Formats: sequence, structure tokens, C-alpha cells
Amino acid sequence: MKLLLYFLIITLVGRNEGNNHFPHFRKLKSRATASVQTAAAQDVVRRLIPDRAEEFNIQVDPQLAEGDKDVFTLVTDKVTGKINITGNAGVVATWGFYHFLKFHCGCHVSWGGQQLNIPKPLPVIEAPGHRMVSNDQFRYYENVCTVSYSFVWYNWTDWERQIDWMALNGINLPLAFNGQEAIMQRVFTNMNFTQKDLDDFFTGPAFLAWFRMGNIQKWGGPLPQSWINDQLVLQHRILRRMRSLGMIPVLAGFGGHVPANIKKLYPNVNVSTLTNWSQFKPPYSGTTIINFDDPLFAEVGRRFIEETIKELGTNHVYATDLFNEMRPKSSNITYLKMSGAAIYKGMVSADPDAVWVMQGWLFQDSSFWKLPQAKALLTSVPMGRMIVLDLFAEIRPLWQKYDSFFGQPFVWCMLHNYGGTMDLYGDIESVNVGPSTARSYPNSSMIGIGISPEGINQNYVMYEFMLDQGIGPGPKNIAEWISGYAKRRYGVENRYIDIGWQLLRGTVYSCNKTIHDAHGNVVFTGRPHLNMKEAVSFVTNHF
Repeated sequence: MKLLLYFLIITLVGRNEGNNHFPHFRKLKSRATASVQTAAAQDVVRRLIPDRAEEFNIQVDPQLAEGDKDVFTLVTDKVTGKINITGNAGVVATWGFYHFLKFHCGCHVSWGGQQLNIPKPLPVIEAPGHRMVSNDQFRYYENVCTVSYSFVWYNWTDWERQIDWMALNGINLPLAFNGQEAIMQRVFTNMNFTQKDLDDFFTGPAFLAWFRMGNIQKWGGPLPQSWINDQLVLQHRILRRMRSLGMIPVLAGFGGHVPANIKKLYPNVNVSTLTNWSQFKPPYSGTTIINFDDPLFAEVGRRFIEETIKELGTNHVYATDLFNEMRPKSSNITYLKMSGAAIYKGMVSADPDAVWVMQGWLFQDSSFWKLPQAKALLTSVPMGRMIVLDLFAEIRPLWQKYDSFFGQPFVWCMLHNYGGTMDLYGDIESVNVGPSTARSYPNSSMIGIGISPEGINQNYVMYEFMLDQGIGPGPKNIAEWISGYAKRRYGVENRYIDIGWQLLRGTVYSCNKTIHDAHGNVVFTGRPHLNMKEAVSFVTNHF
């Protein structure tokens, strides 16, 4: 009897904890109750299909999870005829709801529109129903540049629809960067910086993405106080909605960039001037950063996180990018380890459970980030306390080059879009095989998939295909998937539509690495020129 009891206990513990190699991640969870998440998920359904919402019964049961994997179930209630949808979190239940709409009702929801011709009565899913288990723990969304290229002028109506879209696609690790200038303003004001110092520091609203990474300052400024205040109010609404759905929003961390006047206030502080970024010149570039070995670096980092938690609460995940498209001043291993350790120290001194999210974009500079340099930065924090976004994995993946990021957990991301360019483009085959290949790598530390476009509202087919890698077996039959996508998008099955989409699949959505480097150079986005050269070509008889 004792042996049987012991076996049952071990079985239950194993089921709850799964095969997660990063036990600290168990602390990265929503504090919203199951009832709150259920209500939030039901509200998503009501906003999308108000006239049919009562035909769906949404429930959240945290015990449904399989270790670190998300689970949703679908089954028709024999008595009421409703579709019972249960997920281990609100965002998982809404994911299950959209799964039903897509694959049982032939519906489609995208950034730009929707096709919701839902059959009457609803298709029946006989008991015991369908049970779907996620392939990974996390589905990540956004790029630090998306906030400028696509979201800069978003109001709450825009954000509400965007968060609903995230929920429908199971995104549980979204970037939430709004309002951080209000936090910076408080921290720097308490350090005795003047309003003039901050006016010369903050950029205008459209350029905040590059300001936050330390590339530029002041450009398009000064930043209106009304903007700072309004964005903080908006951030509260964004976080409230994300958390109510069981998402884990990623907040901003401190990267060391400070107003240029810091030496007058702190004459003993050690600072450096970063190299000019792109073609910007001082005073707009060449920004000031506190040296990593100066105690003030971690101190300001602590204050920033403390003020963030005080104002916004926390789910313990913070994003900070170092050396974005700018090389460190030294390739010395000790220096690079020290830089990462300083970022981490500032985080954990304010939040002992902090996890640092870092875009792996800096490692694309392969002539600088050789194996010893990359390993120094990646192992500068305890294992499992950093999440690396393999940001451009569909074209230039880094996980294999850096041996699964030397054990640090990573997210396989499809970047796809630079600068919000609007041309037809994609490498669908790489997306099809990449995530499953990375998962099966020996001792893989992959924990999720992500989409990380610099701009949205283009080439939606690529993003839906990428998000479908989060559940179900892979690789997929691309031709069959494209046919299903076209049918869902237009709400009809039409031979000529399918032929057209198959042509797109075999041409503009089957680009190789060479085409990627030139795909944005199309006529209507290029500068006028009398000797314009062809950047990308396809076999015209395909069309």
C-alpha cells in the first residue's frame, strides 16, 4: 500500500512539473485566479462573435497543464449542444476557441480583418473530444522595434483588438513596453536630473524604439509630458488585460543609458560614450552609458525595477538589450561577463525572481561575437535566468552555432519583416522545419516559438503559419496548409484562389537567404532613381 501511494505521489509530481530543465520558470505564472481568467476569455469570445458567443462554454482549469506544456480540450455538450472549451489558462482557452473556429468552422482572424462565417448549427465534436498539447512552454510576440513601426499611435481600442488577437493565437509571453518613459522620468528626477536634461535625452514618440536601445537620443523631441502620462495610463490597461488572460507580460529593464549631463551630478561615475549609430551624429547619437563596473550601474538598475514594480506590478520578466547594432568597447571575456552580470544584478536586487529577456540580434555581428565572447555574455547570469530570443531564426539561426546558447533557454523566432516593408515575401520552408529541428537538437534548451516582426499588417500568411508551429506535429504539408488557409481567409473553396496561392507559395513565399537580403528593395519603397536595378526577380511564366 505504501509503495502504491509513493508511486502515485511521484506520478502526480512528475505530471505537474514535466520535463522543464529550468525550475525557476515555475515562478513565471499568472496570479489571476481561474475565475478571472475564465471571465476574460469569455469576453474575448463576446467581442469577436457577440451574436454567437453563448454557444461556447469557456472554462479555465490550471490542473489541465501537462508539466510546462499548455493544454486545451474541445467537446460538444450533449445536452446543450454548446462547445465546451477548457484550457489551463485564459489565453490557452481562447487559443482553443480559435482552433475550433479555424479548423472546424473554416474561419479566419488576422491583423487586418476577419472572415467569420460560422456554420449553423455548430459542428459537433463527439466525446471524448479533442485534447491539444502545446509543443513548447511559451509563444512570444513582438520586436522592440514594433512599438515604433506599428504601435506608436495605438490607442486603447487598437490595443484591445491586438491583445484579443494575441489571445486567439495562444501568445502567452508578449512584450509590454508602453509607459517606461514615466518610470525613467521618476528615477532620473530623483537623481536630480533637470527637465532640460530629460528633454535632451528622450526622443519623440515615433523614435522611442531606438532611444530605448541607446542608439539615439533627443531626435524628434522633446517628448511631451502629456505623452508620458497617457502612455502610462495605457500601459496599466494593457497589463490589466494581458494578466487577466493569464499572459506573462515582459516589462522593460535598465540598459545603462543615461542623460549626458550625468558627470555634473555624479563627478566620480565612470561612463562611456557609445559609437554613433547608423548615420546619426551628436547630439542625437553617441549616447552616454554608465560603465558596467561602476556601482551606480546596478544601483540605477535596481531603482528602475523597483519603480516599475511599484507602479506596474510584475511577472518577473524584464527585457534589456545590450550593444544593439553597436559593438562593445572591448572583446575581453571578463568585460563581457561583467556587462551581463551588471544588468542581472540590477534586476535581482529589486526582484529576486527576475528573468532577463534578451534579443539575440547582437550576435548577428559574427565577426565580433565569436564563441568565447558570446559564451561570456550568455553565461554571465545563472542558467535559466536569461531567455534569449533567437530573433532571426528563419534565415540566420544562432542556436546551433552557439550550442543551444550554451544552455540558456531560448525562443525560436521568425523576424520576417524589417521596417514595416510591404512587399510579398517569406521563407515558409525554413519556418516549417526550423522549430522542430531546434526542439530535437541534443540537450536543446528551446522553450518556445515567437514572431518578432519590426512591423505588422503585411504577409499575414507567414505569421499564421509560424504560430501554427506551436501546436500539433511538424513539419507540415505546406501545400495542404496553404489550401486550408486560402479557404479560411476567403470563406469559400475556389480552385482559382487555390492555384493563385500555390503560385505564391512556390515563389514569393519560398525565398532563399539571397532574396531575403534584397526583398525590401521594391520599386514603390525605393528612392527614385534613373538607373534603378532589379533587386529581386521571379520566373514570370509562373504568373
